Amino acid sequence: MLLPKGGLNWKVARASLPPSRAIWAFLARTRFLLLVAITGIVLLLWRGIRTSASEMQSFYCWGPSKPPMEMSLNEQAAWSGHLQTPVIFNHHAPIVVNSSTVIEHDLNPIKSTQKAVANEERVLILTPLKDAAPYLSKYFELVAELTYPHHLIDLAFLVSDSKDDTLAVLASEIDRIQRRTDKVAFRSATVVRKDFNYHLSQNVEERHSFEAQGPRRKALGRARNYLLSASLKPDHSWVYWRDVDIVDSPKKILEDFIAHDRDVLVPNIWFHRYRDGRDIEGRFDYNSWVESDKGRKLVASLDKDVVLAEGYKQYDTGRTYMARMGDWRNNKDEEIELDGVGGVNILVKADVHRSGINFPCYAFENQAETEGFAKMAKRAGYGVYGLPNYVVWHIDTDEKAGNA
Repeated sequence: MLLPKGGLNWKVARASLPPSRAIWAFLARTRFLLLVAITGIVLLLWRGIRTSASEMQSFYCWGPSKPPMEMSLNEQAAWSGHLQTPVIFNHHAPIVVNSSTVIEHDLNPIKSTQKAVANEERVLILTPLKDAAPYLSKYFELVAELTYPHHLIDLAFLVSDSKDDTLAVLASEIDRIQRRTDKVAFRSATVVRKDFNYHLSQNVEERHSFEAQGPRRKALGRARNYLLSASLKPDHSWVYWRDVDIVDSPKKILEDFIAHDRDVLVPNIWFHRYRDGRDIEGRFDYNSWVESDKGRKLVASLDKDVVLAEGYKQYDTGRTYMARMGDWRNNKDEEIELDGVGGVNILVKADVHRSGINFPCYAFENQAETEGFAKMAKRAGYGVYGLPNYVVWHIDTDEKAGNA
């Protein structure tokens, strides 16, 4: 083909094209339009067939051509090994609750450990009170000397059936100590009032008589449970039961006890009695004991509603009393396992109480209150221990003969 002398240009190219009228006439022919439509349909069908074929591959039936119930174990394993089910996790934003009536308490981080101070574990000190006005001044004197950080300690008291000025003296002492600007003030103080209509003379001879022990211990158990339920908070790690009539105890008693890492731990309870210028060290609490075969046989013979009062000649249990053991001059960390405990001074891991171990105000395995508490704790698998050489000093009750 010969090119024009001047080369290709638009005029030459245009002159070689057929007229536009001829082109439009060709495109408008029915035969051409039909060809274009058929070509488009074929392309669309081809594309659809290719897409369906690729999708059908994902439904390929792996394994033998038989129902799953008829497959052997190896065939089922080979068949299920090719299953690939896609899983998409759509993580949503956290739920935000702004209602002031909805409160969450996470107990998972609340622990009772030997590093209580370092971990800032909170301690709840509980003291039931009845006609206790004469003892409160000494009580707060000793509690104020505790070396465990006071900002980690909550105090709680239950005042019941009192005829003296217990409530007024208690309020005055709490107000005085909480107003202090040094580190003596505690994290909080709570007073619970509940009367149980149980009236017993505070006369020592009547209060500690054998006949009074069953009803008295049941009433004390009820008082302890009310105080515990009203005062225990979710952030408490330890519960320290401390009677109001203690006259002397080590300042580091909380740290000393926590270091043992026991579920339930009690010291030995003695008292001072001065006679003719001599200090007679008396043994006070016979409720901390180790069970004996004689005691087990006795319990087996009793009606289930009978409450044993330890330390009285009416029932000879043959139990070993921690009060008759130990010496405060010896190793204070020596431990023994106990089956019953007294209530003058008890350190309990808070989770023990949260698990439902309280102070039965009824006969539990023929024991009530603190001794029933020890029985219940051991039944639940918790450890109950005593420190025979670690002595806390109680007031001299001048108890009469007849006690062990």
